[in-house]
Amino acid sequence: MSTQDQSTVPGGIGTFEKYLSIWVALAIIAGIGLGQVMPGLVQFLAQLEVAKVNLPVAILIWAMVYPMMVSVDFSSIKDVAKEPKGLAITLVVNWLIKPFTMAILGVAFFKYIFAAFITPAEADSYIAGLILLGAAPCTAMVFVWSHLTKGDANYTLVQVSVNDLIMIFAYAPIVAVLLGVTNIPVPWDTLVLSVVLYVLVPLVAGYLTRKALIARAHNVAAVDAFTAKLKPASIAGLLATVVLLFGFQGDVILANPLLILLIAIPLLLQSYGIFALAYLAAWKMKVPFRIAAPCALIGTSNFFELAVAVAIGLFGLNSGAALATVVGVLVEVPVMLSLVALANRTKQHFPG
Repeated sequence: MSTQDQSTVPGGIGTFEKYLSIWVALAIIAGIGLGQVMPGLVQFLAQLEVAKVNLPVAILIWAMVYPMMVSVDFSSIKDVAKEPKGLAITLVVNWLIKPFTMAILGVAFFKYIFAAFITPAEADSYIAGLILLGAAPCTAMVFVWSHLTKGDANYTLVQVSVNDLIMIFAYAPIVAVLLGVTNIPVPWDTLVLSVVLYVLVPLVAGYLTRKALIARAHNVAAVDAFTAKLKPASIAGLLATVVLLFGFQGDVILANPLLILLIAIPLLLQSYGIFALAYLAAWKMKVPFRIAAPCALIGTSNFFELAVAVAIGLFGLNSGAALATVVGVLVEVPVMLSLVALANRTKQHFPG
């Protein structure tokens, strides 16, 4: 069945994806409602963690990422060197621009624009949370956004891998500089375990699955058929992840509706501004769309799992910093879906 046929089938994955932003909004409502109706269940799920990595969320993210990893062709990864521009844009945006623009926006809004609504101590806490988000480029969820734009899975893998490697060495120093302190205790076990769970494990599983499928069918068409069958499960994993995250933080969100709006404003400006910068740079440099879209989306999204864990570890579960990182989750999914839609509508302006 062609993609066009799928999109016209009632209840088919094409129709489902078309209204994905609606399903995400419903998942947010369901998550907050679940936290109010069944707080015991939500608390139990929240406690299932290792090194501050929540295991139910890790499993759901694994379900999202695994189908994309099956599509990765390791023999084609060497071809990334033929298109270095996309990787260059991602690295410049993620490490030389994004953390600092996020800090600037945080200071501008919470020290000046919103100064009448919050205390100076609260302002510092919210700024810290925004910095933790801005300095943590996305990993696992990038494969979802790349997949929705039909991005190059191999190229996306290389971009994520390079970002993860840099993050191990650069995250703590950048956060330390921007927070104005000299020694930030980053939970390295959380960082390493997150990379293993969200990238390494599904990558190995995807490689072994792809190898077995090709060996059995003697062609790559079997891989395409297999990933098509898994696609609904991947989207379901995304929605279930949203339900859990908002179930965990529903009380905080309901108790601070005005603060949610205040924190969301600089995050929205950051997200759309960074995407515009990276996307226009890719267009100006004539980067093919299959690379341009993922490179801009990688620069825009955040590794919110790490940011939330670090904020809780440094400042506490009920801190303004932790709240800011949770609002990052609230903003992340709808914003990224809107940018995916924008990219898909403008792909005709790019080569390839």
